[in-house]
Amino acid sequence: MRAPTFVLALVLSCPSAWATATEVLRIGNGPEPETLDPHRVEGVSAGNIVRDLFEGLTAVGDDGAPVPAAAESWSVGADGLRYRFRLRDDLRWSNGDPLVAADFVRGLRRSVAPSTGSHFARMLEPIRNAAAIIDGRLPADTLGVHAPDAQTLEIELEAPNPTLPALLAHPCAFPLHADNAAASTTAFARPGRLISNGAYRLADWVVQSHVALVRNEHYRDPAAIARVHYVVTEDIHAELQRFRAGELDITAEIPPLQAERIRRELPGALRVAPYLGVYYYGLNLTRPPFAGAPQLRRALSMVIDRELLVQKVLHGLGLPAYGFVPPKTAGHVPQTPAWSAWPLARRIEEARRLYRQAGYGQDRPLQVEIRYNTHETHRRIATVVAAMWKQTLGVQTRLVNEEFKVFLHHRRLRRDTQVFRAAWMADFNDPMSFLGILHSAHGKNDSGWVDADFDAHLAVAAASVDGERRAEALAAAERRVLEDVPVIPLYVYVSKHLVAPRVRGWRDHPLDYHYSKDLTLADSQEGRG
Repeated sequence: MRAPTFVLALVLSCPSAWATATEVLRIGNGPEPETLDPHRVEGVSAGNIVRDLFEGLTAVGDDGAPVPAAAESWSVGADGLRYRFRLRDDLRWSNGDPLVAADFVRGLRRSVAPSTGSHFARMLEPIRNAAAIIDGRLPADTLGVHAPDAQTLEIELEAPNPTLPALLAHPCAFPLHADNAAASTTAFARPGRLISNGAYRLADWVVQSHVALVRNEHYRDPAAIARVHYVVTEDIHAELQRFRAGELDITAEIPPLQAERIRRELPGALRVAPYLGVYYYGLNLTRPPFAGAPQLRRALSMVIDRELLVQKVLHGLGLPAYGFVPPKTAGHVPQTPAWSAWPLARRIEEARRLYRQAGYGQDRPLQVEIRYNTHETHRRIATVVAAMWKQTLGVQTRLVNEEFKVFLHHRRLRRDTQVFRAAWMADFNDPMSFLGILHSAHGKNDSGWVDADFDAHLAVAAASVDGERRAEALAAAERRVLEDVPVIPLYVYVSKHLVAPRVRGWRDHPLDYHYSKDLTLADSQEGRG
């Protein structure tokens, strides 16, 4: 619920009371995390926590490129098909057990095993036999990963793939302790049971309140901050109030309606930066009205005034999106539909023609629902888009708001959706991180889109050693998305956080990754160790 105006005004006018006596970093983290199982993580809020709890062979550097993490170095064979990773000396789990290369083998095998239900298993398809394992044609122990000794991990690929080191920074490639592997898939990722290898370990999890982490004293370089609390903050106005009251050190975002006031009153705390993420509407192509109706899908996309959305709803905190891959993505050749350069009046005229061609009109208006998870910005965007569809085409739209976990469940089932709010944040700085989720077999393809040409373009890109040929294949794949419209891109994200003055070491990041181990608190009384 939005805060009353007088309460918000009072909070904004009072000086901040940054807490100075604690050793706790308090981070606003958006919706309740769906799981802390690294191989089953799905949402951004869960990913933020899991990157503090675990560490992969690589991590993501300040520029979005992979950097050494649990692996101190790696090399690739002359044919590009075999990678060898050398682990750091004396790596340990949070319970003190030695961490060895076999733990990474165990984690990678679990990610691709169909029984795990990983939504990101397809990210690992470059590894030999991964696709066949995911499809149930081979057992998980045939995956092309081997540990010839405790500190060496070898990975064999189906074809040369220079993005492998970047992929291995994702939670789907995190290691797994043998004791957790023996537990059920739902039981081990809980306080007192989860054994992790990152800078923090799991201390507490209060549903719809917070997840508490404490410093892992067995980590190779113990974090400066002793405790981190990830706080559930679905109400962005309440999150702002808590930040101004000194109850949060970092916010997940800011209320767009307050953007100008925040810029004016908290200029030193507001951090806005480019961010590789796209906000879009997914269309359920497995059932009417969108199955077999590309003209209808294109018409709905054409009449959305993205510039108006960004300026009036987001107050400039975003960029209009006509392509699916953000323009600043490394190695990306931006693609946009031809109609994106037309005047809006011409777009509306063509959209009405397509709408009639699809069998709809004033006497038979399209009746459709937009489903979104609880969040004021999602509600406002849905309201504005519905109004645009109504005014230009006569579409009758019903808005359906759901709690995040319920919303994700319905999206995956598809039977219960027509148009659904979605977003994708890059897992690595490459167009494949975006386009890959639309592959017909990808676990995040919630539209149910199946397109042989698109899949073929991705296959060419995956097998291409030549950078130019790979870029051409990815561009062709994106053009196919824009032609068939399984999704409607709306805007490209910028990251927008409030960061308290006592937080030191914050760096803007293209993937919006912020490892708590890299931060310090100015009023900290405790040192490392």
